[in-house]
Amino acid sequence: MLHTITIKDLSGLQAAAKEFLASAGAHRIIAFYAPMGSGKTTFITALCRELGVREDAISSPTFAIVNEYRTTGGDSIFHFDFYRFERAAEALDIGFYDYIDSGSLCLMEWPENIEEILPEETLRVQIKVLPDESRIISWEE
Repeated sequence: MLHTITIKDLSGLQAAAKEFLASAGAHRIIAFYAPMGSGKTTFITALCRELGVREDAISSPTFAIVNEYRTTGGDSIFHFDFYRFERAAEALDIGFYDYIDSGSLCLMEWPENIEEILPEETLRVQIKVLPDESRIISWEE
C-alpha cells in the first residue's frame, strides 16, 4: 500500500510528522531518501519533537554521523547522516548493527550510501520537492 503525505509549507510540518508516525506504525528503522536541501533533517526534527524530544536537543548529525536523542519517556532515538560515507563498511565501523538491533527508533539520512547493509525491514521513505516548494512524503508497505 502506497502512503503519501503532502506538506504545503512549514506550517503543516508538525501535523505531517504526527500523521507519519501514526501511519508508520511499529517500524523502528526508517530511511529517508531525498536530494540535498529537500528537508530530511527538518522532517526528522519534527518527528523527534512529536515524540517529545526537546527541540534544542535536535541537530543535524552531518559531522557527528549519529546523534542520540531522548524522548520524554526516556526512550532513545538515533539519527544518522551517512552523507560523507563512501563505503557501507564505514557504517559497520561505527557499530551500525548495534544501533539498529537496539530496538530504538533509527532515523537515517543518505541511506543510499549504505544501502547494501540496510535490513530488509527498513521503511524506505521518499521526500520529493515539487515546483511550488511543497513536499510529498511517500512510502510503501
